[in-house]
Amino acid sequence: MTETHGKYGRIDGPVVMIGFGSIGQGTLPLILRHFDLDPGALTVVEPSTAKAEALAAQGIRHVAEAVTRESYRELLGGLLEPGRGFCVNLSVDTSSLDLIRFCREIDVPYIDTVVEPWSGFYFETSENAQRTNYALRQKVRDEKAANPGGTTAVSCCGANPGMVSWFVKEALLTLARDTGRDATAPTDREGWAKLMQNLGVKGVHIAERDTQVRHKPRPRNVFVNTWSVEGFIAEGFQPAELGWGTHETWFPENAHRHATGCQAGIWLERPGAITRVHTWCPTPGPQFGFLVTHNEAISIADYYTVGEGAEPEFRPTCHYAYHPCDDAVLSLHEMFGSGRQQAVHEILEVDEIIDGVDELGVLLFGHEKNALWFGSRLSNEETRRLAPDQNATGLQVTSAVLAGMVWALENPGRGIVETDEMDHARCLEIQRPYLGPVEAHYTDWTPLQDRWELFPEDIDESDPWLFRNVLAS
Repeated sequence: MTETHGKYGRIDGPVVMIGFGSIGQGTLPLILRHFDLDPGALTVVEPSTAKAEALAAQGIRHVAEAVTRESYRELLGGLLEPGRGFCVNLSVDTSSLDLIRFCREIDVPYIDTVVEPWSGFYFETSENAQRTNYALRQKVRDEKAANPGGTTAVSCCGANPGMVSWFVKEALLTLARDTGRDATAPTDREGWAKLMQNLGVKGVHIAERDTQVRHKPRPRNVFVNTWSVEGFIAEGFQPAELGWGTHETWFPENAHRHATGCQAGIWLERPGAITRVHTWCPTPGPQFGFLVTHNEAISIADYYTVGEGAEPEFRPTCHYAYHPCDDAVLSLHEMFGSGRQQAVHEILEVDEIIDGVDELGVLLFGHEKNALWFGSRLSNEETRRLAPDQNATGLQVTSAVLAGMVWALENPGRGIVETDEMDHARCLEIQRPYLGPVEAHYTDWTPLQDRWELFPEDIDESDPWLFRNVLAS
């Protein structure tokens, strides 16, 4: 497909990729495909040497070291050149905030897919409030406020967080057109927030269903997933959290507010990977999802707030509602049931997947047309045709990294930015050729439907879209 192979610009200077797991391996060929650069300017920093020989065959340098709190300045300082190149952070256990600060000090553009802390944070931090994505994000937002402008650093630009924020904007414009309203794209945050409010949107689910499967049954004591197992376990053990909307009339007994920061979110005294919610995707229809914490749950709620503080004029409820592949669901049950993590981790490779799609989108609900799902329905079969070295889940992430890199190069000097703040139309223009069918689906489903009448639940029929009704008992 020639439309996916165009060059988007030249990168002069070293390009350093930190981490080379499934996402790094999928991102690398897109960088080589879409940027004019010398492969010899690329360096992959990854402790494992498993891919070193294959990288060397492409003329790409491999540094078999971990980026740590103690080493990152000296290590990266020896690989990056001030004022040139790019730093692409696709690793776990590396502090996004520290790397952002360092790259901006030396004037090197930066991108990551998550606000990641240093190793040990997820399981050694004793206070759950400090283990939330709200707390991690707020530190980056505080840095942005304290040091505005400067070298562009794109924070949280994968599929979700990342691409889904661009989908929210496109979904709002679709809803505006379909309800006979002005569908001109707003030019600032205040305009977008007012648009969501005026359309009557009460909230957003990041609604995902992954149906990718392989022939081989999942072995016992093995955690199987379609993307980083370490990343999924880490976020799954964080407290469930969500952006808290102004339409909510009930507050969960195990929920907590934040006293500082944007105050757009709350967290529950319960791991996200065993907290179930009712949601909807086009293929399965109604389904359970896990309320796994994600940065976009807070950033979207914050971005679309009208007013300030804990009691603004308008704010949407927003959270992830994730049904991973069936093998990952079984892996979660085994892990939480046994009280220990599996020692063996497996990621479903593109060549072993025999069927399935990753259906990832945003469900905007509560408006006059009830609910609108807008997103990507990418199959593994189509992924094979579009890009190498990744499955459908991976390509939704790596193509967003590509779009974020292009946007950063086209927008120097923009400081620290989240994907909600970027030009969604330009980013989707770059990413869309890699997303398979990108579709809008309306549904009359609500969380009050499909309940088991023999087992009454504590629900509120006055408004089907209250979180009280979305949360599964």
